[in-house]
Amino acid sequence: MSWQGAGHAYAESYAELCAGTGEQMRRLLGAPWGRSLLDVGAGDGRLAAAWADAGWRVTACEPEQSMREVAALRHPHLPLIGGGLPELPLVDGSFDVVIANFVLNHVRDPRAGAAELRRVARGVVVASIWSRSPSALWAEVTDRAGLAPAPGRRLPADEDFERTPAGFERMLRDAGWRPYVTELTWTWRPEPRTLWRSVDGGVAGAGAFYRGLSDADRRRFRDAFDAVVAERAVDGRVPMTQSAAIGVDRRG
Repeated sequence: MSWQGAGHAYAESYAELCAGTGEQMRRLLGAPWGRSLLDVGAGDGRLAAAWADAGWRVTACEPEQSMREVAALRHPHLPLIGGGLPELPLVDGSFDVVIANFVLNHVRDPRAGAAELRRVARGVVVASIWSRSPSALWAEVTDRAGLAPAPGRRLPADEDFERTPAGFERMLRDAGWRPYVTELTWTWRPEPRTLWRSVDGGVAGAGAFYRGLSDADRRRFRDAFDAVVAERAVDGRVPMTQSAAIGVDRRG
């Protein structure tokens, strides 16, 4: 999935949602004790900055240029490097802790990506994937607009995995982890304009789908979006239940 040029739109929309796992991850890791932490796929740097504020020695790693530009603008004191899975520009055991928040659900080879996270960690590795995401909302909007959904970009059968806590655990074990996997569920309450900013800015699968529509179909999509969120909105916001599987490997 391409995120090219989506840095500002992501920062103004889904970055808040993706940071929803941060508190749970901090509980899993405990006090920083002066440890170093690498945030792989750091996006706009929001979560990495929160780790730094909590006392960790943080380096953010992000492959997409527009994301790095936003991170540098919003968090100028955050150490930031370019690079992404499956090959990070780092030697073995570079960091005490390595984090990859909603990254392994996007890479072409999840097992190779998970193994690479393990390689650059001296100690703990933490990764998350979506087990329930906003994609259900966009599927409803697409259906309401009478548009044919984009064909799914599934991984080859021997590389894909079930997007559940159990499926995530099996994939991580295949990659050499000894994982403990939990599931976190919470309610995100974005304003409609936040949701629209994501799709209009080309963020994630829905954004890529919208970018590929004709002008007429874009108007149909927008009308359907307005109708769906009007039905769902509570006090001007759209409650959405989200779930993430979080895997932890504590070797080292």
